[in-house]
Amino acid sequence: MKVSIQQKKIFSIALAVWGTTLIGTGTSMAYIKNPVDPDSINLKVVQKRVASSKSNEIKLKDMESEVNKPMSVNIRDFLENPDDIDENIIKNLKLDTSMVNVNQAGSYTYTITYKKKKFSATYVVKEKELPNANITVKDLDLEVGSSLSTDVQTYVVEQLDEEVKKNTTIDLSAVNTAKSGNYQYRLTYKNRMYTGTINIYEPNTTKDNTENKEKPKE
Repeated sequence: MKVSIQQKKIFSIALAVWGTTLIGTGTSMAYIKNPVDPDSINLKVVQKRVASSKSNEIKLKDMESEVNKPMSVNIRDFLENPDDIDENIIKNLKLDTSMVNVNQAGSYTYTITYKKKKFSATYVVKEKELPNANITVKDLDLEVGSSLSTDVQTYVVEQLDEEVKKNTTIDLSAVNTAKSGNYQYRLTYKNRMYTGTINIYEPNTTKDNTENKEKPKE
């Protein structure tokens, strides 16, 4: 079929008008050829953060420390919920630990005051945890009139460290160095008692044949 020159002109004009129309409406041929798949559209949802409100409820916690350890002066350390309390309120809290004696084991009370309202809690001062120690007491021989040592190490076989010696008590009350005989003494460490014997003998007798030995006194 032959197309006349006039038909060709009409066709060209139609194409030009159509292209102009598409460009004017913001539509391109590429868009028509490859339309956007509605399922492939990505939506970014931004969640707005909402600041959580503070309860401002003052809750104290029970405190605990060892004997002779310094006490905290940071009031936040005494609060159960410092993050729930407005900082301006915390700055106006008054801490009173005057009833707590950190040098003596025991249970005490401390208070925090805010706008004339007083809150109280317990502060426990506990004994220091002492190390374990192996203790074997000695049986000693002393001449009549000898003085009794107050050094714990004198009465123990093992070499003790200073902390153990400092916390070991000696009971020599049953020993009479003025009279020959066998006497008992006691050491106590961590509530455990150890008993040894001291033989008091006359200078002119042998230690194994002490005259008039007395039975250990309980």
